Amino acid sequence: SPGALRRAGNEEFRRGQYGPAAELYSRALAQLEAAGDAIAEERSVLLANRAACYLKDGACSLCVADCTSALELVPFGIKPLLRRAAAYEALERYSLAYVDYKTALQVDCSVQAAHDGVNRMTKALLEKDGVNWRQKLPPIPTVPISAQTRWSVPSAQAPGANTPPATAPQGERDQTAAGMERARMLKEEGNELVKKGNHKKAVEKYSESLKLNKECATYTNRALCYLTLKQYKEAAQDCTEALKLDPKNVKALYRRAQALKELKDYKSGVADLKSLLKTEPKNTAALRLLQELNRA
Repeated sequence: SPGALRRAGNEEFRRGQYGPAAELYSRALAQLEAAGDAIAEERSVLLANRAACYLKDGACSLCVADCTSALELVPFGIKPLLRRAAAYEALERYSLAYVDYKTALQVDCSVQAAHDGVNRMTKALLEKDGVNWRQKLPPIPTVPISAQTRWSVPSAQAPGANTPPATAPQGERDQTAAGMERARMLKEEGNELVKKGNHKKAVEKYSESLKLNKECATYTNRALCYLTLKQYKEAAQDCTEALKLDPKNVKALYRRAQALKELKDYKSGVADLKSLLKTEPKNTAALRLLQELNRA
């Protein structure tokens, strides 16, 4: 029966016999199709399993094809998304990998492999396409609530060798995800306060947000507030923290240069603007500030 073949395939997979495992999954798929008993779910699992075999054997294009078929049968399956992302990554198709990792996070934001994948792809795309890399991305699908597992325990059906072990127990993972969400909300509240011109209160919100999640944009936002409040040392420090997270961040370089000008460290300010202009040679604000610093 297809079920027995699948179990035999899982056994082979666990022993590292990816070729024979793929063979068994293929036989199970053929039986399901022949029987006209094409239960979408069952076929989807088998395709995702066979994809895992292909991925292990480095047959990335075959892996992509099987994952795509699996996702057509059962949309937003986390395993085929992660396996296809890994295959795209290996094929150096970073924007497609990015979209799959991002989609997987919408399905379940506690999947560490997807967080790590998004970070790697962001780095790779920044290097490949420069600061405007996001504009070249294919659209990221919106995952319907019905497909969002959030905290559900992953199914034990498919081979586990490719899904990284859940390191943190479920409860702790809940907390980090809840923490990230709380951090995002605090940052938004800070942004709203900035729009109203209440920079002091915004600093408090950003500071709370940063306790939960050290994010580049939150640092550069708080730096902007510190500049407005004439706390130039703090502003420069925040930009330095932001640049640790994203070494070419244009806002961080520009705002640190603004702070350094006020702190009369013109040489460092000039250096920041020069690295900014490497990324964005036509940045008029930076060119203007550079002139001011050169005259200072």
